[in-house]
Amino acid sequence: MAAKTLTKAQIAATLAEKVGITKKQSALYLQELAALAYKNAKNGFTLPGIGKLVLVNRKARTGRNPQTGETIRIPAKKVVKFRISKACKDAILPPKKK
Repeated sequence: MAAKTLTKAQIAATLAEKVGITKKQSALYLQELAALAYKNAKNGFTLPGIGKLVLVNRKARTGRNPQTGETIRIPAKKVVKFRISKACKDAILPPKKK
């Protein structure tokens, strides 16, 4: 059985306990961190030790409608991606055997 994902309230409660602040202050911190990330994502926003939000230009491409098999043109667009830091990968994933 897989472990369940932490909710925002659980994350706020855990941070509050570890840092010694109230749950309300912790929830406000998470909310402001998200707002700051949204505002600065177009220039790249780094969460030290976790990763970086980046804006990437995706090229135009040819796709296929799965129902009809018809070829369609997918236009170029900007997308937001999250790049995981090496420290985060190393902490979560076991090291590769050589």
